[in-house]
Amino acid sequence: MVKVSSNNPWIFWRVAGLSAAILLFQITLTRLFSVSQFYHFAFLIISMAMLGYAVSGVILAFLRHIHPQRAFNFFGWLSFGCAFSFFAAYLSLNYLPFDSFSIIWDPKQVFLFAFNYVMLTIPFTLGGLAIGILLETLPSQTESFYAMNFIGAGLGSLAGLGLPVLVGGEGAVLFCCLLAGLCAFPLSEITLRVKFHKFRLHHAFNTILLIFLMGNAAELVLRSQASSWLQFLNLRISPYKGLSYTLQYPDAQILSQRWNAFSRIDVVRSANIRSLPGLSIQYQQLPPPQDGLFIDGDDLSPIVRDTSDLGFTAFLPTALAFQLRPHAKVLIVEPNGGLDILVAIGQGASQVIAVENNPLIVQAAYPIYHLPNVQISTEDQRSYFYKSTEKYDVILLSLSSTFHPVRSGAYSLAEDYRTTLESFHDLLLHLKPNGILIFNRWLQKPPSESLRAFALAVTALEQMGLSPAERLIALRSYAMATILVKLEPFSMAELNTIHQFAGARSLDFISSPDLSLADVNRYNVLTQPVYTQTFQAILDRNTRSAFYHSYPYDVRPPTDDHPFFAHYFKWSQIPQALTELGKTWQPFGGAGLLAVVGLLLFVLILGGGLVGITFWKSQIRQLGQPLTKLSMDMVLYFAAIGFGYMLIELPLIQRFQLYLIHPAYSLAIVLFTLLISSGIGSNLSKKVRLDRALLLLSIWWMLASFGLKPFFQTTLGCPLTIRAGLMAAVVAPGGFLMGCAFPGGIYFYAIKPGGENQLPLIWAINGAASVVASITAMLLALTWGFNSVLRLGALCYGCAFITVWLKGKWIGSRQLTAQI
Repeated sequence: MVKVSSNNPWIFWRVAGLSAAILLFQITLTRLFSVSQFYHFAFLIISMAMLGYAVSGVILAFLRHIHPQRAFNFFGWLSFGCAFSFFAAYLSLNYLPFDSFSIIWDPKQVFLFAFNYVMLTIPFTLGGLAIGILLETLPSQTESFYAMNFIGAGLGSLAGLGLPVLVGGEGAVLFCCLLAGLCAFPLSEITLRVKFHKFRLHHAFNTILLIFLMGNAAELVLRSQASSWLQFLNLRISPYKGLSYTLQYPDAQILSQRWNAFSRIDVVRSANIRSLPGLSIQYQQLPPPQDGLFIDGDDLSPIVRDTSDLGFTAFLPTALAFQLRPHAKVLIVEPNGGLDILVAIGQGASQVIAVENNPLIVQAAYPIYHLPNVQISTEDQRSYFYKSTEKYDVILLSLSSTFHPVRSGAYSLAEDYRTTLESFHDLLLHLKPNGILIFNRWLQKPPSESLRAFALAVTALEQMGLSPAERLIALRSYAMATILVKLEPFSMAELNTIHQFAGARSLDFISSPDLSLADVNRYNVLTQPVYTQTFQAILDRNTRSAFYHSYPYDVRPPTDDHPFFAHYFKWSQIPQALTELGKTWQPFGGAGLLAVVGLLLFVLILGGGLVGITFWKSQIRQLGQPLTKLSMDMVLYFAAIGFGYMLIELPLIQRFQLYLIHPAYSLAIVLFTLLISSGIGSNLSKKVRLDRALLLLSIWWMLASFGLKPFFQTTLGCPLTIRAGLMAAVVAPGGFLMGCAFPGGIYFYAIKPGGENQLPLIWAINGAASVVASITAMLLALTWGFNSVLRLGALCYGCAFITVWLKGKWIGSRQLTAQI
């Protein structure tokens, strides 16, 4: 056996470094995709990473037996390739992006999508191959290599929180290149023979690598100082995003651009920026000069430059709440550019508390957030409510997005924990007895966004034992619905005030306790009063279930377990989506979710093909040896733990977004905890009985799927650092046991005569299962919720336990503990 400590003392640290670079690149890509394209493409990164690992298993099967020392050399050269492939993959994403809006009828976009998919898979293939070669060559040290792989990946995920703040998203990519390059340097000797001449190529490549590393380091220093000499690396934004549209104005200029761990904030100035959502058509003056604030390149939020004259605020629909509650104590949830703060100040609020969880937004709109009588709380809405016992006259839930077509599917994968039943319950509990909750939502046809928001309010009131018909009012302008909610019934005086306000600002009624047909279609005339008809169907408790079932879109209220407010897709829409495929100007022809289903079918075929090729090659790998019979229980085992890991990892990341405030925090901290604990479990796997570890693992995550909701309810008010520690206490034990599964399976199935030839097949099976599971998890979450996916992951580990337990009974229990 090769003594790694004497032959290559740094190999374990190099494995950790390369793993950190790969995971950091994966996290950075999710942020870059969110900014350059749309959030719903970010989940593809995980499938690309898993596909790369599966492909590396196939390549391993085609390599002849490698001497351990040559394996170390291969590791260096593959790290070298990984560093440059990070750079090339980012450039391909930046300069050759695919256009999802025209992909159905433009064959070139299909090619660009495939090209981007392949380019972004290559770094993960090279990284998986580098580590896979070490695992195959030195199987007796599987637990050590696998542990350092996990630990390095965990540290890489944590780095994803700090690096964008220091050097931006583009700089984080350069850091990945730098780290992978350092793991490769110096490259081992390689000689090219041409006739009678020898050329030692490693000297030239070491020089290239050294220049590459120095250039990356220099650019990182410059980017840390808000400068750059490689401007071509700056991220290019999709032409369909709001920032791209705004920058087309001749006078548009970016005033500031800043990154943090979970967002990029741009502030743009142009005389043409005019955004006052819901402004009454009765307002006859010019809108005040504004700057535009963009979050991840989209969702324009106005920053009013001159706050000396706030007369325009009386013509915005949210001013109604202050007509009803003059001198109110008001809480505004995520006011973004601060427009709703100006409405509250302009309409006479006595005290304004602004809960905005992004400090970069507060800095961008500093003058507004620091007006007199305004208090700032830079934390998440949900955690604020869990800690606060204050009651308010008015709670204003700010409009957080621009208008999006209901059928685009472009935002259906985005979680929104502000608009769930649990969130609305918190909002209502913090109202004074006669307080008002008010919020705006965009109008679409058929009704969708506004209808789901109304359904949220109706259901939240009913869960509190209150009658919604007397406590809800909905108004509409030509593009906006405004909904008011009370804990007590609206009085006649309040109804009169609302009617006067609506008449003066040309607002129609959708729903009210004293609804009259004359008020429904007076100013913004529709051929059919579809909004009133659908809203009334939601109010009618007797027919509501039938309405939900028959309505063409899913408008049921979201929950914390299923927080997809913008996901309106029903499987019954498939015939219509297929009919319109290629005929509508929307992402993937308006069939965004079907594109995910198509991708799932694609990776199923691809994964099966990769496993089949690997098995075929493993049979003929060494001439003269008898063919190895395929062990179906081995296939089932490694497929089960591949599925199980992803079906647990992904819902944990998404479920803890609520608990850890931001998706980026959840992604980094959950991955860090899960990977570090899995690394420790891998390193100690020889001391753990495999069957017992799998059984405990299945039970642990099954219990967690039922216990997370009360766990959140009990501890969500704690400070973020304490919550991160409590999260680790939940995730780490399961992560430790998950880390035992793969090396334990290696010892159980492969450490035996002839078993070494199965290692590439094992790598391919596990990787292919992970690819399929990464997409399956999202589809299942959209359909059944995160807890169901988590339980399915627990069942996968239960399946692995049964496989090992049955085989262990047949061969005896000695092999169940991985002692060699």
